[in-house]
Amino acid sequence: MDETSRAQISAGLLKAIQAEQDGYHFYLMAARNTEDRQGREVFEKLAQEELDHNRYLRHQYEHIQATGAADPDFKLEHKVDLSGESPIFSSVLRARIKQAHFEMSSLSIAIQLELSAMSFYKEQAGASADPTVKRFFQELASWEGTHYHALLRQQESLKGDYWNDGGFSPF
Repeated sequence: MDETSRAQISAGLLKAIQAEQDGYHFYLMAARNTEDRQGREVFEKLAQEELDHNRYLRHQYEHIQATGAADPDFKLEHKVDLSGESPIFSSVLRARIKQAHFEMSSLSIAIQLELSAMSFYKEQAGASADPTVKRFFQELASWEGTHYHALLRQQESLKGDYWNDGGFSPF
């Protein structure tokens, strides 16, 4: 890897490390502030996943600094199951949807964080000529895409009730 590529990849990795750290703190804050037990558990798992991404990115950064190449053998570990129509919150949340302002705001913010991360990782993958670097950025983009779609699915399943019960006319 030439010095220009190394510098570009390193800059991208540092930006990604900071974004994953921000995501970790956001999900931890969301976990601490939701009243929904399932939401708390899922947000805590997402926070741990952000830490795993951070660890992975730090390892790759350090490996590139030391050797000039990414480490193809170092893998991401945990993956939260976000399947189903209501992957974040329990059905209990729907019963108090009129007061679920924090949870709905958390979904909106998390959606934007995940969309931004997914776009950034796709951009980094597209800009890299190194196949190992390209692969790990594609994997991260896919992983963040899974989060994004689950959060969006959860928001869509709650939005109508939230707007109706909250009197957000004409919606």
